[in-house]
Amino acid sequence: MSLNLLVLADPKASWLKLLSRLDSEVHVTITNDETEVRAAAPTADVILNGTFTPKLLSIAVSLASNARWHHSLWAGIDAVISPELLNSPVPLSCGRGVYRVSLAEWTIGAMLHFSYQMRRMIRQQDAGVWEIFTTEELHGRTLGIIGYGEIGKAAAERAKAFGMKVLALRRRPELSGQDPAVDQMFDHAHLNDLIAASDYIMVAAPLTPGTRGMVGAAQIAAMKPNAVVINVGRGAVIDEAALIDSLQNQRIKGAALDVFAVEPLPAGSPFYRLQNVLMSPHTADHVQDFVHLAVECFLENMQRFRAGQPIENLVDKRAGY
Repeated sequence: MSLNLLVLADPKASWLKLLSRLDSEVHVTITNDETEVRAAAPTADVILNGTFTPKLLSIAVSLASNARWHHSLWAGIDAVISPELLNSPVPLSCGRGVYRVSLAEWTIGAMLHFSYQMRRMIRQQDAGVWEIFTTEELHGRTLGIIGYGEIGKAAAERAKAFGMKVLALRRRPELSGQDPAVDQMFDHAHLNDLIAASDYIMVAAPLTPGTRGMVGAAQIAAMKPNAVVINVGRGAVIDEAALIDSLQNQRIKGAALDVFAVEPLPAGSPFYRLQNVLMSPHTADHVQDFVHLAVECFLENMQRFRAGQPIENLVDKRAGY
């Protein structure tokens, strides 16, 4: 059965070569040109979004009267959501969970960085200084996870291997009630309780109206003096001004940040200068062939779609993930 696939992407993108695995019955149109999108959308059965902006996808969705499935390569949909997408009855799926391993490993690395004072190690090595100091184990410490999805679960499993206690928060805690990697589940009403009990606080929540600024001044004030905040979700979930104030005044131990409210992070940001901050330029998931992992997810879903099987990673567009 023939099928028209409209791919919104730069035609020169290297990951597009993976689409050659589709059989000849799938007719593929690849474009990031608005005129071409308008021409191809009305006959598209499936739309694959490989862009980070909502405009092209909004245009395609509004014109794709024959479409039966939309898929966005990336895990988060906050960058591409639009009224047209929200109002479309066509199911939307995404790359949720594709980068769970790399982001979980980055989280473990961040915790080790602070527990073993690795910045101090490097500083002393660079200065040629031999000075004994005391570190601490992850074993016996508590990791609190805000946003317990695929990434949070992968981090919890790895933290358990280090002998850590794991607390987790999700919108529907009953979905993880029997999870062996979690010692205690919390709902949003008890966010501050999770934070106050945690030595390391991993933020892996998607950006939605309900999560924007959810880790605010009150939550940061509830943290232990030895707490470390790790954000691998979305920057705007944390009140960055409140976090900077706490870090500058050393009311918490530190922060490891892969994401920021404004990206690229402006040159004058205090985060660059703070010695109790470990940061990366939103590259914690940029492992080798990282985009290819997202395409593999789409191709597997395409097999399900063509076989009439349920599509995985369906998005609740109103909830935002």
